Amino acid sequence: MIMINIDFNKLNPLEKMINETLITLSKTATNITITKAAENCDCSVSKISKFAKKLGFNNFKQYIDFLYGKDLPENRSSVELERIKNFIDDFDISLVDEFIKLLNSYKKIILFGYGPSFIATQYFEYKLRINTNKFVIAVPDEISVESLLDDKSLLVIFSTTGKFKSFERINTLAKEKNCQVLLIVEEYNESLLTNYSKIFWMSKFLQPDILKPYEKSRIVFFIFIEEVIQRIIFNNRQDNFEQKQINTEQEDI
Repeated sequence: MIMINIDFNKLNPLEKMINETLITLSKTATNITITKAAENCDCSVSKISKFAKKLGFNNFKQYIDFLYGKDLPENRSSVELERIKNFIDDFDISLVDEFIKLLNSYKKIILFGYGPSFIATQYFEYKLRINTNKFVIAVPDEISVESLLDDKSLLVIFSTTGKFKSFERINTLAKEKNCQVLLIVEEYNESLLTNYSKIFWMSKFLQPDILKPYEKSRIVFFIFIEEVIQRIIFNNRQDNFEQKQINTEQEDI
């Protein structure tokens, strides 16, 4: 069934009376036309039509179908919702495992992104700090990144297209300091292949070309982040359970 926002608080006394009258009528009448509804409610057809729309329905027929408990026709889904659905159905869980493996190999995690991608890194920073004992920091500019780079760090760069602004300078500096770089990019960008040794391509379902990089959705990043965090939480609980079992066995000895 489609989602409908029904708000009875919007109705005035007359409209509440119309609603109660039609609910009662629907229990005995098999086919309520808008004319019949107007007659039973002692008001105009126009008033009935406005009442149904005010309540949250597209038209009177949809309201009556709702009273009869019929399945309402699906609204056409947005392009973005369809894209996200396809992304979820095609999600590669091995990227989550690979990321956690990398995470466990480094003491310091640097999260970097421009514009809206930086907001995603801030959220990731918060989640990782709560659920790991790693030093995690999200930074919005190259100067801050440069001061943090070393051979014990993993630099994770988030970019929707890899086209908004080049990461080439910071990538070169990271290599000079033996800092591992992971580029997480939503859309395939062939120009990145020769410069980065480790890239996660997130999705083959592209956002509209008419959108500029900063206008594009970051929902794919947040889905990936949540999958990583949920896996970390599960692993932590598993480790705690196993440690408790070991402690119990040692106490018994």
